[in-house]
Formats: sequence, C-alpha cells, structure tokens
Amino acid sequence: MDAEIDIQNYLPHRAPLLMVDLILNIDANFVETTFLIKEDNVFVDKDTFIEAGLIENTAQTCSSIVGKKYFFNENGTENDNVNVIGFISAIKNLQIYLLPKVGDTIKTRANLVTKFDGGDYTLCTMSCQSSLGEQMLSECEINLFIQKSIPVLE
Repeated sequence: MDAEIDIQNYLPHRAPLLMVDLILNIDANFVETTFLIKEDNVFVDKDTFIEAGLIENTAQTCSSIVGKKYFFNENGTENDNVNVIGFISAIKNLQIYLLPKVGDTIKTRANLVTKFDGGDYTLCTMSCQSSLGEQMLSECEINLFIQKSIPVLE
C-alpha cells in the first residue's frame, strides 16, 4: 500500500507519546514512516531528539505492521473497541550515529525478519533504520511482543 496513512489507525499510542505521524508505505513485511520533531516533544532536550525518542519512534514504526491485524479485519474494515498492549522485549545491535533536531522530519523503515502469531498475541523481530535525508540516524534489530488485551468490566 503506497499512501499516507495516519499512524493512529494502527497503534494505540496517543499524544504526547505518539512518535510517528504518517505511514508512507506498509505491507505484510515492510513499513516506512515519517515523524516531525516538535519543540514540545517529551523526548526533546535542548533542541535535540534524544536516543530514547529514536528508539520509541522505531518501536512504533515496527509495531504498525503487527498492530494492523488487531485494528482491521481481513476485509479491511476497522475493528471497534480494540485494546492492545505491546512492549519491546529486546533491542540488538543498536547503533546511533546522529541525533536529529527540532524541526527535522525523520524517516524510519522496518523490515519483518521473523514473526510468530499466537492468535491473541504476536512476537516479531524487525530490522530497522532511521534517517534524516540521506544521513543515517540509527539502526537496530528490535523484538516486539504485542497482545490483544481483554477489557476490564466495571
């Protein structure tokens, strides 16, 4: 799919912890996103987007591939009242080359390496790269655990 898509259609994250703006490309094995770094971002320190922000941006980019299975059914219709939880279970070979600044728009790409689908949960490994124009910002391999959560009845 090649169209700009609001990431909130694929993730449970909301401001101020949403670290991706748009999905540029997505399919079953690849995703590419963009993110404009704003001055009020929680991961900005002295006009610089810190390492934790790059890692969270990467994790959110990666989880959009897996997350779409919970937010949309097979015919592409959006599922209502879906709650998911997810976390990074491992980060391997993390290299950070450059930290972007406020006003920069970064692009993050992730390729699915492995995936185990357990029905209501998914484990996956993704190979990821973030860049600013032609300049590589970071690269790593990330493992994610994403699970459909059961709503608590009150």
